[in-house]
Amino acid sequence: MVKIYHNPRCSKSREVLALLRERGIEPTVIEYLNTPLNIDELRELFDAAQLSVRAAMRTKEKEYQELGLADERLSDDELLAAIAAHPRLMNRPFVVTEKGARLCRPTELVEEIL
Repeated sequence: MVKIYHNPRCSKSREVLALLRERGIEPTVIEYLNTPLNIDELRELFDAAQLSVRAAMRTKEKEYQELGLADERLSDDELLAAIAAHPRLMNRPFVVTEKGARLCRPTELVEEIL
């Protein structure tokens, strides 16, 4: 089973979804802005993708600036809580397969887990 954490307004997310479908894969599409992940789910996803919490964040979102998330003194738990409360802060798209998880930026990174 393949899952994509998807934002339909994001061109990279649409590209990865199209690539999966071109390969004959119909993934479970999770629009994470509509169904946000909780802290434990975020931690599990980022760990599976072998990314730090900071590496999985979108730093150009207004919430990132407004919440002072650039502060290096913030713990992973504090960052995860911010992402859970403001799902736009999660980078995208993440794809999960039986071979692992990847933040597919660039799009071609999805190939590593197909």
